[in-house]
Amino acid sequence: MELGRFLPVARGDEPADLVLRGGRVVNVFTGEIIDADVALVGDAVAGVGTDYEAIEEIDLGGRYVCPGLIDAHVHIESSMVTPQQFARAVVPRGTTAVVTDPHEIANVVGAAGIRYMLAASEGLPLTVYVNLSSCVPATHMGTAGAELNADDLLAFVDLPRVIGLAEFMNVPGAVLGLPGALDKLVAFQDRVIDGHAPGVSGKWLQAYVGAGPGSDHECTTADEMLEKLRLGMVIFIREATGAKNLRSLLPAVTLHNSRRCAFCTDDRHPADLLDEGHVDYAIRLAVSQGLDPVTAIQMATLNAAEWFQLRDRGAVAPGRRADLVVFSNLKDFRAEMVFSGGVLVAQDGAPAGDWPTPLVDDAQVRSTVRVAWEQLSFAVPAQGERVRVIGIVPDQIVTEHLIEPVRVVDGLAVPDLERDILKLAVIERHWGTGNVGLGFVHGLGLERGALAGSVGHDAHNLIVAGCDDLSMMTAARAVEGLGGGLVAAAENEVLAAVPLPIAGLMAERPIEAVRQEMDRLVAVAHDLGSTLHDPLMTLGFLALEVIPSLKLTDQGLVDVDEFDFVPLFVAE
Repeated sequence: MELGRFLPVARGDEPADLVLRGGRVVNVFTGEIIDADVALVGDAVAGVGTDYEAIEEIDLGGRYVCPGLIDAHVHIESSMVTPQQFARAVVPRGTTAVVTDPHEIANVVGAAGIRYMLAASEGLPLTVYVNLSSCVPATHMGTAGAELNADDLLAFVDLPRVIGLAEFMNVPGAVLGLPGALDKLVAFQDRVIDGHAPGVSGKWLQAYVGAGPGSDHECTTADEMLEKLRLGMVIFIREATGAKNLRSLLPAVTLHNSRRCAFCTDDRHPADLLDEGHVDYAIRLAVSQGLDPVTAIQMATLNAAEWFQLRDRGAVAPGRRADLVVFSNLKDFRAEMVFSGGVLVAQDGAPAGDWPTPLVDDAQVRSTVRVAWEQLSFAVPAQGERVRVIGIVPDQIVTEHLIEPVRVVDGLAVPDLERDILKLAVIERHWGTGNVGLGFVHGLGLERGALAGSVGHDAHNLIVAGCDDLSMMTAARAVEGLGGGLVAAAENEVLAAVPLPIAGLMAERPIEAVRQEMDRLVAVAHDLGSTLHDPLMTLGFLALEVIPSLKLTDQGLVDVDEFDFVPLFVAE
């Protein structure tokens, strides 16, 4: 905002560049709806009131005006498209700013991934703020493609659009004051630090909050949310593709605590972005569940802006950036016009005007799938009668720890399709070590074939689950052949695929094209037997449970309480 231009317009001495006349302004400060015009000058709101002269006018005819929506926590990489294509999906829905954690691409290529995301989002009508990825790698028991320490992250702090430290996933490191973790918390103690503490409570939660993380997006129950709110945390209510928490958490939102709540989407696939929406969908869903519409808009705008100290965002008020949404129905929020910095950038659900194309050198984020196939085997020698099995919880990314009888054929533990127990493998794909983690999973539902992908949170190794070793190998090799991506296969045949050549996570193609490919892939997964909403999203999060750090003889599942590997087979 240029004060020299702003002040004469705000005083009424000079005409505004644009006035939105006859609107009803959602005042997120007071919770009121006020009949008023909105005068714009340059990229800012000059005034909210009456009698403003203007060079250009738009008659709103009584429609509502609210601030542009803010996603408090998102991994753009999970949309499987570049920031520009992500913006094409969410800006017409009313989102004008997001706080992204480039955690996924950083775990593949490190600092080069953060630089790529900043460059690829430069100049867009969507302001992409970056919270620096705190956990690269996410755990010392995994094999990521890079490592970022406190000094590596501090190199970014003075760049435009960099806010602070993203979701601090290393809860034990924070609570126990472990080296590395403590270095990052101390380095960023004067900046915003987001949290990530699923299921953490009691004295460990007290220590975690006191160490610095001040927000959380991992709550799954109202009781968990209330405990964290009482300790001063800001809660991001998540409605993602793989983790749908809004309905469970909304009962905890009250008149007294709603200003400590915001919305986030975390990880959302193209079909959900295009069909349901983004933050606008969270508003509609919350209102349908009984939340006051103005409160929902506060949570989607001002609350997020205040937590991230974005003082020029989050409200329709003098001096604030003119990121605005025009809509007609409080109970069915759907953006009709979207302004970014005072410019109309979307109308009637589609981009409007000329959007810039960021110039990006992406050489360092390609060709990232490297597998030592000659060392790879999916065989699991039987070492007992029972095994640990990952239990999928539909519509969540948390899992159950099951212990089940194992089916043994010729001395090998194999899938048991009658009980929906499939084999799962995570193949190290960054360094070509040949390391693999093997286990079993219940709830994926495949009756034949296999699913594979280079999207495997959080280290993003190559993950594959299937009914037989041949199908698993076919799917896994196809992922490498794509340069990264998602695949469904049965025996020797690749049935469907989505190429994701940028870090094995994203494509440059239009989001509509990637969505069509994903629709085909999900349909094939359903034909193979899975009944999950998005089996590929679920598969990607299963990589959190099987760690490809060690050779098969030492492999197992992770017990975070013991900081050690637990044997796959359970002794009688």
